Amino acid sequence: MPSAQGARLERRKLLADPIMVTTIVVLIAFLTLFILYPLAILLVDSFVGDGGFSFSVFKRVFQIPTFTKAITNTLKVGFVVGLLATAVGLLFAYVEIYVRINKFAGGLFKVVSMLPVVSPPFVLSLSMIMLFGKSGIITRYLFGIYDNSVYGFWGIVVVQTLTFFPVCYMMFRGLLKNIDPSLEEAARDMGASRMKVFTSVTLPLLLPGIGNAFLVTFIESIADFANPMIIGGSYDTLATTIYLQITGAYDKAGAAAMAVVLLCITLAMFAVQKYVLEKKSTATLTGKASRGRMLIEDKSVRIPLTAFCTIGASFVILMYICVPIGALFPTWGFKFFPFTFKWFGQVFTKYKGFKAFKDSFILSFISAPITALLSMIISYLVVKRKFKAKGFIEAVSMLAMAVPGTVLGVGYIRGFSGGVFHTGFLQGLYGTGAILVIVFIIRSLPTGTRSGIAALRQIDKSIEESAYDMGADSMKVFTTVTLPLIKDSFLSGLVTAFVRSITAISAIILLVTPSYLLITVQINEFAEKGAYGLACAFATILIIITYGAVLIMNTIIKHFGTSRVIKEED
Repeated sequence: MPSAQGARLERRKLLADPIMVTTIVVLIAFLTLFILYPLAILLVDSFVGDGGFSFSVFKRVFQIPTFTKAITNTLKVGFVVGLLATAVGLLFAYVEIYVRINKFAGGLFKVVSMLPVVSPPFVLSLSMIMLFGKSGIITRYLFGIYDNSVYGFWGIVVVQTLTFFPVCYMMFRGLLKNIDPSLEEAARDMGASRMKVFTSVTLPLLLPGIGNAFLVTFIESIADFANPMIIGGSYDTLATTIYLQITGAYDKAGAAAMAVVLLCITLAMFAVQKYVLEKKSTATLTGKASRGRMLIEDKSVRIPLTAFCTIGASFVILMYICVPIGALFPTWGFKFFPFTFKWFGQVFTKYKGFKAFKDSFILSFISAPITALLSMIISYLVVKRKFKAKGFIEAVSMLAMAVPGTVLGVGYIRGFSGGVFHTGFLQGLYGTGAILVIVFIIRSLPTGTRSGIAALRQIDKSIEESAYDMGADSMKVFTTVTLPLIKDSFLSGLVTAFVRSITAISAIILLVTPSYLLITVQINEFAEKGAYGLACAFATILIIITYGAVLIMNTIIKHFGTSRVIKEED
């Protein structure tokens, strides 16, 4: 009874606040229009044919040999990459948390975890081709191998594993830190070997996290577009098949049906990860470690593990270093010396580099603060307010995480090229920079929302209630009390949104028009043509811009964040 009465009071309080009601209505309309509507249009295009409900489009696309093969290829790549990335990420995290390593190795680990964040998702494909392709430095010029081919299944697997394992590494790093050392030390005191302790104590505690990391990597792998496009060769995946179906065969209905198939796979994996494994992980792991962990110093364990991870991390860093070096070669595969800056010059003089960087920077710069603010508003509503549509807002905002970029791109084409429901309403969005900004916002929204929810759950409700008691409305409370307290999460969401936007490709490659030149699209275009010097030059400048933005934002967070204020007051 008291809880029901409290809920009624909460609803009355909400309805009495016009600003809050307006915010909720606008937010629901935005999420419905730009997330649910494009996906609904895909379903309509796929199931409505021949004048009514029909499976004819699905029957047609499943008769295309390349599509059925692409499904098998995609699942195969996703499964193998998920296993490898999870295993490598777990090894790196275990070595960092459990083994006494030197500062050099620790520094390499930090660099490896940072590089995928500040670089486009397909940079390693360029490096793989330049190092191990038919004209690669290592294969052709170092070992004299001429008949190899890095393209295909194993090329995609290696590149995606190197790209995604740092994500698993960061996940396992947090999980391993939270395991109470006393649990493992008790097993050691009873005579168990290190391997026995790992298999009987540590590993069972990590199983939900391992499943979580595998599914996250699996989803990222099967949704990846750029790497299979550049290094896949004739090995088709669902993402590339959808792209070619709409750009090569001009079959929009067929592409929509293919997109629905890919969406069903990712949604199924996301549902398992979100509603099954996340619940298990919170119940399995303990809280913060009660005391320091005794690090492994045994040379027979420490030296091999440290050496393996150091070599692996060095190889990944070498792959990234290969990109700026590749931009300095006069002609890749034929002439490596002397170094030249002609590709960097042509980026700006011949290939409209200034426009590409300006357009990318401006669109990302516009979308980043909007994304960060929307994320904090959604987080605030989910954590601090009670109303019937709260579950809808949270679920739909997180849904974008499970939607592959290619699927979202096809949905926007089908949904807005003729206006909403082909009525002409909002048709003016299609082909403009506004729709690109909206896509950037939708793609980055889940990350910022999760960060904001975590931060807001640490704030006592009484702090905001005291502001309400003094006469402040919801907008005043949010801007003067709540937002300053979650300043770190807001700034972190800002830089994350900027980085994700400026390095995005899969969601926008189908939507970009000649009016806008985006860096990632330019890199993909030159890589497909074999112009690796130009592709590397564009990628190098993009990495510099992105890394510079991250450093600037991290400096701002360090000097103006909430944590610094609290530290100074203490």
